[in-house]
Amino acid sequence: MKRYRQFQPVIISSFEVKKWAHPVHNHNHYELIYIKKGSGDHYLNKEIITYAQGNLFLLGPEDEHYFKIRESTHFVFLKFTDLYLHGEEQFKEQWVREMEYLIKNRETRLSRFELNVQDQLVIGQIYEVIISLKHSLVANERLVWLQIMAIATLLKRNLPEITATPQKNREMEAVFAYIHEYIYNPGKLKAEIMAKQFHTTADYIGPYFKRNTGLTLRDYIGDYRKTLIRKRMESGHYSLKQIAAEFGLTDESHVSKLLKREKRKSG
Repeated sequence: MKRYRQFQPVIISSFEVKKWAHPVHNHNHYELIYIKKGSGDHYLNKEIITYAQGNLFLLGPEDEHYFKIRESTHFVFLKFTDLYLHGEEQFKEQWVREMEYLIKNRETRLSRFELNVQDQLVIGQIYEVIISLKHSLVANERLVWLQIMAIATLLKRNLPEITATPQKNREMEAVFAYIHEYIYNPGKLKAEIMAKQFHTTADYIGPYFKRNTGLTLRDYIGDYRKTLIRKRMESGHYSLKQIAAEFGLTDESHVSKLLKREKRKSG
């Protein structure tokens, strides 16, 4: 019997065929198979199961199967390995970290997200799922939570500092999240303090940041702080004293100096 081996943690495959091309086989992975349209028979572990639009099959690594198609069928395969299913503890907590990253980045909650076209479509579909679950929130609580985590993942990858970074990796995302969380506390943004947070040295974290972003750590923090201050000034709802207190600056004159320096730089 043929055995298919998958080495990637997860694969999504969507296709429509009139004739099934594979012999009876099993796998080293799991398969969640959705019948988007079409009909026929699913030969699963020597049993014959008639399938139709909307049916769903879950196969384990040792299950053997193949399809006999009667009506042109659109299959959607979600294939995942044990690594994807169980993973390491760090991976299990990834969804929670996605939301934490957004929550720490306070400014994202004060403006809209600019999503790319593909992610706009995906978000729309996720919200359709959420709408379909609203009539029984108690029974569907976990399903709703999973949709929220999916949305958080999409939102995070569309943040300006992530999309503008050539080398997108978890370490840099963590550094950005830290800066955004503590932009209002200058003491926490000193190189030696940040280095301890990320288990490295003050001499390393600066060059590491510049290597991954093209900016020095000091410039990024300074520019980000000035952008936030400028937004508050433009809103007309904050005094210089309030802004100085919020950002942990010495006094109003410090705020004015930052803005004048930026004006000279842009001019």
